[in-house]
Amino acid sequence: MLCVSFLCMESVRSERVLADMDGSALEFNRVSMVFPDGTEALQDVSFSVEPGEFVTIVGPSGCGKSTLLRIASGLLDPSSGSVEVDQERIGYVFQDATLMPWRTVQGNVELIPELHGYKKTERQALTKAVIDLVGLNGFEKHYPKSLSGGMKMRVSLARTLTLRPPVFLFDEPFGALDEINRERLNEETQELFKNEGFAGLFITHSIPEAVFMSTRVLVMSARPGQLVAEFDVPFKFPRKPGLRFDPQFAELSGKVSKALRGAYT
Repeated sequence: MLCVSFLCMESVRSERVLADMDGSALEFNRVSMVFPDGTEALQDVSFSVEPGEFVTIVGPSGCGKSTLLRIASGLLDPSSGSVEVDQERIGYVFQDATLMPWRTVQGNVELIPELHGYKKTERQALTKAVIDLVGLNGFEKHYPKSLSGGMKMRVSLARTLTLRPPVFLFDEPFGALDEINRERLNEETQELFKNEGFAGLFITHSIPEAVFMSTRVLVMSARPGQLVAEFDVPFKFPRKPGLRFDPQFAELSGKVSKALRGAYT
């Protein structure tokens, strides 16, 4: 499990802005997206993510879930509508770990603070802290080719954590993992969320994953993607593995599943 002590980061981090930001951390205002080939991916999507909220989107393949993340990050401009977010302070965790094979674990984690001009001593202190945080201490000198899929995703999380972003975007990061590793990383990521207080927007095709991770679940329709249902998740953090077998968890998962089946029609 993840270490939740941040004492080693206190000497190098700047003032926290995670949980005390004014207003929404991320807000979509009537966002629509039509690609140059005429594909209408999104239609009039509006919702917000508050500081300290973890929102998950489920929906049919091709409904524009990942497009929303790319618009939020500034990688795409919407055809209409707007997004309010500080794009300089977003953490983005992709479907693939996107590690540089010629860099060690430490080298990959240092990449973002290196690009931001941090001094070597600062980079090393940040890197040590987040590597310990995600449970990879002892693997600093390993290269990606020697890591399991779950360990690669931990490196990706650690790299993103170095700058302590107040908004995290997760583009189905655990979809390629086996069930045990996926559930373990679900638990560890929600532990990070509980302790860090960032605003999270998570994309997945897994309904149990969505319910386990989230404070709120949104369901999108088939393309062009629109929001068709919303569910508040009442379970308190930290959430233990046994929650997945709780009758209330199963009932809520069933309601999300029913809404998702309706979204395909």
